[in-house]
Amino acid sequence: MSSITLDAKIPAGPIEDKWQTWLDAHRLVGPRNRPAHTVIVVGTGLAGASAAASLAAQGYHVKSFCFQDTARRAHSIAAQGGINAAKDFANEGDSARRLFVDTIRGGDFRAREANVWRLAQLSANIVDQAVAQGVPFNREYGGALATRSFGGVLVQRTFYSRGQTGQQLLLGAYSALQHQVASGNARIYNRHEMLDVVLVDGEARGIIARNLVTGELERHAADAVVLASGGYTNVYYLSTNAMNSNVTAAWRAHKRGALFANPCYTQIHPTCIPQSGEYQSKLTLMSESLRNDGRVWVPRRPRDPRKPNDIPEAERFYFLEERYPSFGNLVPRDVASRAAKVVCDEGLGVGGTGRGVYLDFRDAIRERGRAVVQGKYGNLFDMYHRITADDPYTTPMMIYPAPHYAMGGLWVDYELQTTIKGLFAIGEANFSDHGANRLGASAMMQCLADGYFIVPHTVTDHLARQSARVDESHPAFDETLGEVRGRIDRLMNVGGTIAPQALHRELGEVMLDKCGMSRDAEGLTEAISTIQQIKAKFWSELKVDGKPDELNQSLELAGRVADFIELGELMCLDALRREESAGGHFREEHQTGDGEALRDDDRFAVVTAWEHGGEGAMPIAHDEQLTFENVKLATRSYK
Repeated sequence: MSSITLDAKIPAGPIEDKWQTWLDAHRLVGPRNRPAHTVIVVGTGLAGASAAASLAAQGYHVKSFCFQDTARRAHSIAAQGGINAAKDFANEGDSARRLFVDTIRGGDFRAREANVWRLAQLSANIVDQAVAQGVPFNREYGGALATRSFGGVLVQRTFYSRGQTGQQLLLGAYSALQHQVASGNARIYNRHEMLDVVLVDGEARGIIARNLVTGELERHAADAVVLASGGYTNVYYLSTNAMNSNVTAAWRAHKRGALFANPCYTQIHPTCIPQSGEYQSKLTLMSESLRNDGRVWVPRRPRDPRKPNDIPEAERFYFLEERYPSFGNLVPRDVASRAAKVVCDEGLGVGGTGRGVYLDFRDAIRERGRAVVQGKYGNLFDMYHRITADDPYTTPMMIYPAPHYAMGGLWVDYELQTTIKGLFAIGEANFSDHGANRLGASAMMQCLADGYFIVPHTVTDHLARQSARVDESHPAFDETLGEVRGRIDRLMNVGGTIAPQALHRELGEVMLDKCGMSRDAEGLTEAISTIQQIKAKFWSELKVDGKPDELNQSLELAGRVADFIELGELMCLDALRREESAGGHFREEHQTGDGEALRDDDRFAVVTAWEHGGEGAMPIAHDEQLTFENVKLATRSYK
């Protein structure tokens, strides 16, 4: 019987005061004592870079790890459309409360209220921080920061830098981190991959990392470990994530005792360039901001052979506008993605595969002029043109949903600490803020809120309570390093003939088909059985080239695929157990008469956090009950 209990550690009092109440009471570490503490931060995206920079600026010694050749190549750089903040520059009556309500509602009432309120509160600080760093946000003619709308809201609260917002925000955080490197407070370990977390008396006290250039396994001790390693939607093989994005850091922590929450909550992004062939290993995201001015449609005639510009207005089906008149093309991502799938399933899809819909800027260009559209989306249009050879200024874009974001992740309490003491998870690596569906432009907001404004305080509170020091000579490092080396040897010695990429593709096809935009009990049960067969094949027929003590990308991929296979099975188990539809988790058996998600609040207004049951054993589910005291539970409607 498991002894784990989920304590979210939410402060008492009104929701508006909870974060300040916590700040007023948390323990501090004096400035002269901070350099004696080491904090490891794994990942250098928006969450990781901002956390490492902020902790180092406070005076802690920070070790920052990334598997890229430079910290600024983290996948956050690919984020495009913008970052939400409740500053109401558009003078529409926006507020932190409205952002809070939109986020809870957009997540289909499956997020923790206290965390979401804090995120909304801190959102304005993030934009101020970025402006101070020189992030070149778009501005109105008079100089004020420009904002635009994103799906799931009726106000313009998204700040943006054309279609390069993630890149610009990451460069701001990266610059802050490099300043700390130059000051001697931080050190960046490029081309290093975390392969395990080291526990001493049940507390995270370091990591084992592999130098990806030399193959050497390294020990790194710390007083706290922060995981900012991103999401896991590359489990689908084809996704909008960078090809090296993986779940390994979070999954190895999970197998050490960190619970994994809501793994079935993944987001299929509605605005991506459709797959063009079997050869592809990645899909390309086109920012959701494009739906702010573009109109989504398909021909009313099935398999219409005409070019889009030859189809008259009366024969165009603007399915989002017709079905959701209040929000139109700005419905949340899960709603827009399912609607696109439905019209394609009905034979109205476009393109060679029939898995595509049009995103048309004809009306926006006619009404506001090409220069205005180009000023907002020019680089996105250029990217689309380079990839497809079609000019979106004159021909509608072709888009289709693709796996994009993970709302699930490591379970964390209000302090962003996992069920392993001293191990924190921030950004997309945790589950905390988005419920069953993330609103567009909220990912960057959460990453920077966690990194700049939350985890520096919560890590400090943890360090202030710590007494014993641990270094790399502790026997726990020998033991964990031996286990990592044993796992590598096992991968190298399978001796089969199938490359890890082929097994990854096989897994991805199962996941997308059975646990993608829609799921049902029969398909999920079948998927679990199939994944178990893939796992058996992996460990009997895998081929890893090269040697372990050298640069070996085959070995890197094999380890990541092994973790994805285990994660995929847990995702299907979680989806099978959650007998409701909520946000991105759409069970075919649980829908309204007109095809919308049907929640079961009596049974599933919970966060399901899974405990690793041990090798070959079933995982153990733990539920954290969600309470809604500030937003009334209601069926989402965007009509």
